[in-house]
Amino acid sequence: MPEPSSRRTMRTWQDFERAVAGGRREAFVLGAIDAHVHGPLCRTALDADEYDHQRNVTINRYVQTIFTLTGSPVEDFTASNAKVASNFFNRLNTQRCMYSLGNGVTFASAGADGDATKQALGPRFDHDLRDWAYAALIHGVAFGYWSGTRLYAFEVTEFVPLWDEVTGALRGGIRFWRLDADRPMTVTLYTEDGYVTWVTEDTGHGAVLRMVQDLTPYRTQVATYPDGTQEVVGEGNWDAGLPIVPMWGSRLHQSTLVGMRQAIDSYDLIQSGFANDLTDVSQVYWIVENCGGMSDADLARFRDRLKVLHIANADTDQGGKVTPYSQEVPYQARQAYLDGIETRIYRDFGGLDVTALSAASKTATEIEAAYQPLDENASDFEYQVEQAIQRLLALLGIEDSPEFKRQRVTNQLEQVQMVAQEAQWLDRETVLRKLPNVSPDEVAEILARSDGDDAERFGVLGGDGAEAE
Repeated sequence: MPEPSSRRTMRTWQDFERAVAGGRREAFVLGAIDAHVHGPLCRTALDADEYDHQRNVTINRYVQTIFTLTGSPVEDFTASNAKVASNFFNRLNTQRCMYSLGNGVTFASAGADGDATKQALGPRFDHDLRDWAYAALIHGVAFGYWSGTRLYAFEVTEFVPLWDEVTGALRGGIRFWRLDADRPMTVTLYTEDGYVTWVTEDTGHGAVLRMVQDLTPYRTQVATYPDGTQEVVGEGNWDAGLPIVPMWGSRLHQSTLVGMRQAIDSYDLIQSGFANDLTDVSQVYWIVENCGGMSDADLARFRDRLKVLHIANADTDQGGKVTPYSQEVPYQARQAYLDGIETRIYRDFGGLDVTALSAASKTATEIEAAYQPLDENASDFEYQVEQAIQRLLALLGIEDSPEFKRQRVTNQLEQVQMVAQEAQWLDRETVLRKLPNVSPDEVAEILARSDGDDAERFGVLGGDGAEAE
């Protein structure tokens, strides 16, 4: 059973230590998961996931209502209820993430011999880093777990952090996941001394944890013998502590949905309302005067005759008259409002609206000015990514720092010309790194091939010289 405390209270590392001392470890784990799931951090992350999948939570819950004669609101089942969701949230977060990480990362120690740090992190590091960083953006924080061979991203919706009350450092965590609501939940507790795994069982009086794997070290040393058999010959943990590193999405330590949600909701509600009005408003209708003797069936036949034959008889002797009217849904005011909100969303988020660059051929200076807001926010984001990567490298005992090559629309001809003018004062590697059409991963390969060609050419010349002598 969960421990008897407030379900909405944050659980810390010191809370965990007190629970272990009192023999309530499993109860603490279940209580921490329950408090986390119902806490503001996880609830915001769940909403962010919905917006990220273009499912606007606000308009999906919106129901048009009418009021009865007594003033009670009831749902209007006759009204159209189109729900048109925009994709601003995914678009802008993807732009910010891929702007800095679309070309991957390189490290300061990288040279002609390749990137030794990148090789130590494995071939999937760039891909896993993008997943980790994107989750940090939309959720506010995400946690990178180093398994020894690969990086895994733990999202807020599946991981309970246990912060130290004194230092604020991450001292432990609880990961939980299940295939579906009616399936058992797998729970793993991570501490500096190793990890423990349970699965939940329903006893009829609540969920309990059943042990699957007791405290296990993070690192194992396996010996392989000539006959193909293997044996674990050593176990241990990381000297730097917990192999889980937090990455914040910004210095504000909050989801990018905060503040952006209201503008997206306003945009989507206006779009949805416009679609509903097109359905609800009749484009052409008629007012029939001095024909009060016509029943509803007569009026329906009269309307059908007008629509099909465009001719109908009215009793002109009695003053009968048919007047057509048309309605147009207000468009210009709504479109101006939508354009204004879209501009504000891009401006407040610090994103780049590419339509501002497509009007005409832009110079390098104009492009740089358009990218200024994105550059400012990307610098803040890259600072958070750099800090997280350096904590990960410290875990591995590597001293290095990451470098980012931003992915942007450029006037490449101007940039190449500028690099060519500076080339006489720069070495070959620096020139290659500054060229806009050469990715960071290609630099080492180009230098290696160039050195090989030089060595081969000099070898041929040396051989000719020896033969000449």
